[in-house]
Amino acid sequence: MPFADADGIKLYYEENGSGTPILFLHEFAGDHRSWEAQIRFFSRTHRCIVIAARGYPPSDVPDDESAYGQDLAIADALCVLDHLNIDRAVVVGLSMGAYTVLRITLQHPDRVIACVSASGGAGSPVDTHAAFVSDAQATAAQMLKTGAFPVDGVALGPTRTQLKRKDPRGWAEFRQHLSEHSVVGSAYTLRQVQAARPSLYGFEEELRALTTPVLLMVGDEDEPCLDVNLFLKRTVPSAGLAMFERCGHLLNLEDPALFNARIAAFLQAVENGAWPLRDRPDQAFGGIGLNAVDDAAD
Repeated sequence: MPFADADGIKLYYEENGSGTPILFLHEFAGDHRSWEAQIRFFSRTHRCIVIAARGYPPSDVPDDESAYGQDLAIADALCVLDHLNIDRAVVVGLSMGAYTVLRITLQHPDRVIACVSASGGAGSPVDTHAAFVSDAQATAAQMLKTGAFPVDGVALGPTRTQLKRKDPRGWAEFRQHLSEHSVVGSAYTLRQVQAARPSLYGFEEELRALTTPVLLMVGDEDEPCLDVNLFLKRTVPSAGLAMFERCGHLLNLEDPALFNARIAAFLQAVENGAWPLRDRPDQAFGGIGLNAVDDAAD
């Protein structure tokens, strides 16, 4: 098995295809296998790399809780790129992975060709942040106490049942993979990566200065992420927002063909230099036209 070494932690990765590199980072309830439909599609034209995050076998599962954290997740992604001698890559993340690719893009724009953030932002809104942290901490504590993963509690959550409704076979596979996750690795990830990460709203100044091409993707039934993605769209001058109708959190599994097509179109636009920064009006705009009242008075 191929591994990269991150200060003594072995990170499992898979690599397929050739061309411009794309790095895929999975969500909390997924793993490297979640990206199969994307790898089959994009590896025809790109060099695709998927990682199993630390705490997710076959990557190492450290017993030390301090070996987990958002900054370490960012460093791990860059470690794999360095291990493969990749200077710059397209970065694609879902949920937990979406947060990480946004932070990589903010902190290391020289390493990022373009960024795709899908289903990102849960826990960031001020009115839900405390509940998000409390739920993550309580779930982690219960997992460590019982030694069991709440598989159906996660797989049947209100933003994941859409997959079961659309694709029962795909949902069953998702659930099976989830049941194979490490209880310790997942619990420490909940505590130190999910619950401890800062809100995306706290990066507003940095986001306003971002010029790297960004594609935001969100399902219209993914309630915890809707407002955050509107905030990101309004804030990041280089961002476009793709809304997936009748979709929940698992966009790449719910509608893989559309997910792939929208990313492919985005990457083509970036390659062609056709993803400009958004113009910002220098005065208030109510939706009719700038200076419409003055023009009418004349």
